Amino acid sequence: MPKQQTRHPIAMCRVFILFMLALALVARPVRAETPAGGVKGTAWQHTAASSQAVMAEADVALPASATGGAIYFGKLAAVPPTKASVPVIVFLHGSSGLGLKAIGDWQRWLAGEGYASIAPNSMVLPDRITYTSPVSREVYEKIHALRASEIPLALAALREQSWTDPKRLVLSGASEGGPAVARYAGGEFAGRVIFSWSCEDNYFVTAQRTAVRPGDKILNIMSASDPFFSPANAWLDAPNAVGHCGSALRDDKAAMIVLIPGAPHTLLNLPQARLVLLAWLRDVIGP
Repeated sequence: MPKQQTRHPIAMCRVFILFMLALALVARPVRAETPAGGVKGTAWQHTAASSQAVMAEADVALPASATGGAIYFGKLAAVPPTKASVPVIVFLHGSSGLGLKAIGDWQRWLAGEGYASIAPNSMVLPDRITYTSPVSREVYEKIHALRASEIPLALAALREQSWTDPKRLVLSGASEGGPAVARYAGGEFAGRVIFSWSCEDNYFVTAQRTAVRPGDKILNIMSASDPFFSPANAWLDAPNAVGHCGSALRDDKAAMIVLIPGAPHTLLNLPQARLVLLAWLRDVIGP
């Protein structure tokens, strides 16, 4: 994609909502009964062993510019010797874990565009809490605390990698990984990308608690009718929700919000999502 076609839509960005189809926001869903949720597992804090495994078993994709040869995709523990440092996207997966094929496809695509990525494996914790929504907010908040604890683990691991450019780091996450990204207040990342989490008070949190500083580079990509976090969800438990991070980011003039009509909850690899993300990455951390 030519450089001039991807940079200019971002440079003058305010809190921007891309309405590709206004009717997608106007339509009201047919209300349904709240499904029965459930919880499995009891562990919600990483142990010393799982703190190591969460990164050793992380999925890594490295571009050819880092390897000096072919793109690498595999576990962090098996990364081959590298030739150069590159920008890195940290990705916190959703409740399905790294077994979701879309994540690997997305990481390989990023590598093809020149960006490394690393996705910590939260599921290595033995007897880790998993759930079928909806469950109590207290259970969700235990999960959010667990996911937040994985961000410092990722940063520590990246400091040890010769392929990491520490000045060009981006924190991203989807769905279950979204609240930890939205709430992170550290200054190590040049920007944050929040997929499929609306930064609103709803069934998924006790309070949204999005951390925003003036000038924070934040990109929020949502389905306009997300099945979990938009008014399309009959058990959202948020009568004033709009289904995106607009309210939380209203004072951040560097933020961008993109709504994709008719998109599924997992939207990493939709052409619209890739196009916007690539333009945003090139603006925030360069090619």
